[in-house]
Amino acid sequence: MTALHELTAIEQLAALRARELSPNELTRHYLDRITRLDDGLGAFVEVTSDAALARAASLIEPNGALWGLPFADKDLVPRAGVPTRFGSRLHSAGPGREDFIPDATADQAAVLDEAGGISLGKTNTPEFGLTGYTETQIAPPARDPWNPANGAGGSSGGAATAVAAGLLPLAPASDGGGSIRIPAATVGVVGIKPSRGRVPFASGLDSPGGLSVAGPIARTVADAALLLDVQASGRPHPYATAAPGAGPFVDAATADTAAARVGVTTVSPWDDADDIRLDPAAARAVAVAADLLADAGVTADGFDWRPRGYAELFTTIWRTSAARMTLSEAELELVEPITAWLVREGRRLTGAQVLEALAAATVFERETITAFAPFDAVLTPALALPPQPIGWFDADGAARNFSQQVRYAPYSSFVNVVGLPAIVLPVMADATGHPVSVQLIGRPGGEAKIIALAAALERRVEPMRPPERGVSV
Repeated sequence: MTALHELTAIEQLAALRARELSPNELTRHYLDRITRLDDGLGAFVEVTSDAALARAASLIEPNGALWGLPFADKDLVPRAGVPTRFGSRLHSAGPGREDFIPDATADQAAVLDEAGGISLGKTNTPEFGLTGYTETQIAPPARDPWNPANGAGGSSGGAATAVAAGLLPLAPASDGGGSIRIPAATVGVVGIKPSRGRVPFASGLDSPGGLSVAGPIARTVADAALLLDVQASGRPHPYATAAPGAGPFVDAATADTAAARVGVTTVSPWDDADDIRLDPAAARAVAVAADLLADAGVTADGFDWRPRGYAELFTTIWRTSAARMTLSEAELELVEPITAWLVREGRRLTGAQVLEALAAATVFERETITAFAPFDAVLTPALALPPQPIGWFDADGAARNFSQQVRYAPYSSFVNVVGLPAIVLPVMADATGHPVSVQLIGRPGGEAKIIALAAALERRVEPMRPPERGVSV
């Protein structure tokens, strides 16, 4: 008999709506798995069992796209009455401090509630979501379920770990420089970074450089598309944008891709600024994906892309984003070294430097979209390196830490700068049996096409599930 967590989210929803399964049964199943398995994985920083069971009991009649389906909030997203620590000592209990407990629920959580979902708690995230790995001063690290000696990536590390380990069927996440795609690729699940403007409550349009957007993590392409539909349609768009009206994206998972054209590159915009070395398995995954797409009737060709000057503009914008945090000097002594470094470096920037970086980003956006325009999607590695051990990222040397993040994931942040949609998914296993992922980057507003292409890949790849590890009861 197939265990409940082995069913896709869409299959679970079908069972719920057919009354073959109740919200209470499904919620208890996942809460039991969290109790048994999460001690060794670090996916959750808060489990709200009583609230989840009360919520499940209140769902009498099927109503909403996620009716009865469990999820969890990333610990950057306030939920009324639940500790929200932002991965930081500044907002968690300690000497002279109490947990921050918000009075109101943010739209990112409320839209999933309104769709009938059931929050089981908070997933692990690095301090203020600033890094591409999830190791904080206040919680155990988020670990890769395939090998818990390794980290899960970040900043949505807890969400990706929970989905990969079968502790959640799907999870909302956010991505300002790869924070959905890095952990999803690290642990071998599906992650979608939407176009700038696609998701109204986290559109990117209200952040410096238009970087940070909300999106889904799930085990299958269709499940991720389902959650994206909920996130994209849950609120009116408060900005002028061409993004509304392209869904439902879940239908794209069965769309024909035979006429599509995909550009293939292993070039990253960091190549002229850092020591980027592509792991052979990551390069092989791109070749495997190109062959599988060709098998699906897609034209997949290499092309010449030579980005220049990216590193300086991105580091300026990223530091500018950090500098917006209103932290006192005393508070900067409490945060992690990488956070303090980013904030202080950002505060040293002049207005002219910031404006120059934003102008350079606009040029980079235009040039990149033009270079990618002949293709329905561009195929790249998802990561340059395999998952790294806990502690590999330098906790004390901030400049070295930033360089390590770049070398681990040089294919992520530029997609945020350009505002394009992207999806990552596993396409092969390496010599150890660990999944290796690729990234498909779409045209502006092109989520449907990359979902269709990713689903075509997924149908040609054997499903991969990590072994279960944890504390038994």
